[in-house]
Amino acid sequence: MPRPIEALIHTAALAHNLARARQAAPDARVWAVVKANAYGHGIERAYAGLRGADGFALLDLDEAERLRALDWRGPILLLEGCFEPRDLERCSRLNLWHAVHHDAQIEWLAAHKTQAPHRVFLKMNSGMNRLGFTPQAFRSAWARLNALPQVDEISLMTHFADADGERGVAKQVATFEAASRDLPGERSLSNSAATLRHAAAPGVAADWVRAGIMVYGSAPDHPQHDIAHWQLRPAMTLRSRLIGLQMLQRGDSVGYGSSFVADAPMRIGVVACGYADGYPRACATGTPVLVDGVRTRTVGRVSMDMITVDLQPVPAAGLGSEVTLWGEGPRGSRLPIDEVARAAGTIGYELMCALAQRVPTRIDG
Repeated sequence: MPRPIEALIHTAALAHNLARARQAAPDARVWAVVKANAYGHGIERAYAGLRGADGFALLDLDEAERLRALDWRGPILLLEGCFEPRDLERCSRLNLWHAVHHDAQIEWLAAHKTQAPHRVFLKMNSGMNRLGFTPQAFRSAWARLNALPQVDEISLMTHFADADGERGVAKQVATFEAASRDLPGERSLSNSAATLRHAAAPGVAADWVRAGIMVYGSAPDHPQHDIAHWQLRPAMTLRSRLIGLQMLQRGDSVGYGSSFVADAPMRIGVVACGYADGYPRACATGTPVLVDGVRTRTVGRVSMDMITVDLQPVPAAGLGSEVTLWGEGPRGSRLPIDEVARAAGTIGYELMCALAQRVPTRIDG
């Protein structure tokens, strides 16, 4: 039989989480953000759960091709726009909307020969200081785009730096509104954190919200709030089985570096999962894990192909017992990916995107 590890993609959970975005911003349309191969879930696997979105947002032209091959005929937005002039040809062929965030992209459009003008999203740097025109340069960029026959409708967008934290979004919203006042066009400001935390504030939800991490079942402001608070469901489960058992005596160590030493007799299980599968090597002893749906902990270091877990809370566990590394477990149990990510000193996004290609992945509605 194959090695007993697999990832499940829950399309019903994706659809549920997308509906939560609509509920949080009922007057806005929703982009389902599927960059990075749908945050590691796989565009083709996630599509059935997300096809109720008003549009898809991503970065990569090849991923846009894959969406069109799935027969998606609605809007697709390139969040970082074009990277070189010839990208505009594919935008024309695939009918893609694209961000414009620097002068060169305007120059490429001016030189582009097309029969159908492009829908563009002019991006403002309202305080994130990554991509976008400064507030002082924003109106000039809009005027240049508006003068081009290659450009049809101009929408306006920005991105929040602190929607998940105490600083919030008010300052960036004020900056955006001041610099874009009286300019026509639809607006898109909110990421997942802003959609869940601030959408009721004036101007935040705007015309489009960009639902990213929330549709995959991770809380954008964890640990302040968890997915239960936001009524989200895990869209990915990583699970495996016990492939070995060991009895430790007081003073026995486990794994490389002997980083865990038993202070009393205990039983441990060996799980077919390691950092080569995408499980974080940084997870130290105490990282939560479910065995047969019962919460316990890892012990010792994560190695390439195996981790070891404490079986004291699960005395009935044996060879073949199901191990949930994150996601939905048996009998209604659940281990949110955010808890594992926190133990690794990172965020759920990284764990999703780091799922290794060698892990068999299938759709589980």
